[in-house]
Amino acid sequence: MPLDARSTVVRVPKAGELIAASLRRQIITGELQAGEPLPNEAALMERFGVSRPTLREAFRILESEGIITVLRGARGGARVQAPDGSTAARYTGLLLQYRGVPLADVYRARTELEVAAVGLIAANPDDRIDRLAEVVERGGDLVDDPHAFVKYVSDVNRTIMDLGGNQTMSTLASMLLDIMDAHNALYLSTRTEQDSPGVAVALRANHKLVALLRAGEPGAAEAFWRRHLDSVERYMTGDSETTLIEVLS
Repeated sequence: MPLDARSTVVRVPKAGELIAASLRRQIITGELQAGEPLPNEAALMERFGVSRPTLREAFRILESEGIITVLRGARGGARVQAPDGSTAARYTGLLLQYRGVPLADVYRARTELEVAAVGLIAANPDDRIDRLAEVVERGGDLVDDPHAFVKYVSDVNRTIMDLGGNQTMSTLASMLLDIMDAHNALYLSTRTEQDSPGVAVALRANHKLVALLRAGEPGAAEAFWRRHLDSVERYMTGDSETTLIEVLS
């Protein structure tokens, strides 16, 4: 049976893409360290056998990925920077905006990841519960500062994900929490006073989660945290059909 002609077409990467791939591999394997300058343009042009425009195309690709910075001028040049997830979060946000995803959808995805992380902490507590408790304890001093308290809540969420020990889940959750932080900032900008009942509920919930984990009740801890995050979603999104376009634009 003859093959569809379209299925045999192979796209040949451009030279700039190949150079970017080579340099990217050196960065992610640690051969090139964060903060380290790349060799100067002349050296790289000779190494890869390409022109300056082609090399700069590779730089633009890597710069857009957030793994190098390029400074112009006499003291300029390309320098390695460690990936921090912000670029991935930005592109994820753009994709979700394009698809018209409602804000509530982001909250629900966060809930699934964070509840799973609570289960992972309960399964391998070690010193993880104590480390979570240290972060949770900070909230009592922040109840009168709305912006600081919102950041504290986000820190608790991120700590739960990190302590879960699954780096893939933690990275995905971090992208979602970056989006939710943007929504929190928008929410706070419309408030004229602190929501004391909401603050008290959040603080109690954090302490209760630690208590359930200390008591060795993983099922109860996961169920409680799901109920708490579900209530946070309802509180923050209500019955609105707010989309990420309204949050991130």
